[in-house]
Amino acid sequence: MQRIELPRQLVAHAAELTERVTKAEPGERYDLARGLWNHTTQRRKLVTPLRRLLGQMAHGNRCCMYCCDDLSTDVDHFEPLAVNPLRTFDWLNHLLACTTCNSHHKGDRFPLDNSGEPLLIDPTREDPYEHLYLGLENGEYTGLTDKGRATLDVCGLNRDELPDARRGARDVVCMCVSTWQRGREKGNERNMAVAVRTIREQPFADVAQFMLRQAVLPKARVAFAFDLGDETLDLLRVPELRAALLV
Repeated sequence: MQRIELPRQLVAHAAELTERVTKAEPGERYDLARGLWNHTTQRRKLVTPLRRLLGQMAHGNRCCMYCCDDLSTDVDHFEPLAVNPLRTFDWLNHLLACTTCNSHHKGDRFPLDNSGEPLLIDPTREDPYEHLYLGLENGEYTGLTDKGRATLDVCGLNRDELPDARRGARDVVCMCVSTWQRGREKGNERNMAVAVRTIREQPFADVAQFMLRQAVLPKARVAFAFDLGDETLDLLRVPELRAALLV
């Protein structure tokens, strides 16, 4: 996921606010930073534009950068405000999140490893699939690394309805790639474009990205073994379709 460069006007405004927090006494920084962040003027001048830019960066239709549910509205502080108020207005510390991830799961939790590095995945800095594996049959994530396991726990990535929603997203991918292939055979570019757009804009866009990455690996048929059939796997290997879908 590519982070968009912040417009100079927003950079200057964020720097001004950070300077105000920095000049405050250490014990007063948290309250000052939170007050500035929640102030009506700053919400209008800074937070709303930040949310808009993060929405442009996010996969799908403003998918949460943690769980990938869509139509997310919260600007999350990757390193929480309560942990480091000096990063409250740091653009590199902002992610788009759903309210459930932001407020009910992650909150102020920010685990670190023994060297003091974050144990949560920042999708703007690293590939989540190096740390997480998605079971296409059950729709559940498994942590491959300490970072993957910590993110899974802190953000509740297998909570309640998420596995079922991912299975639904998987089925949509399967149907759409078949539609794309039929359009390709008949020279129907509109149907091909609609199929691609449906996959790219649906909730849980992470499912399609995982399927595309798994499709070209040596053990791909293990991941696709249950009931997807060879057609889906073969189509996800077609260069033209991959170019249209991979992000």
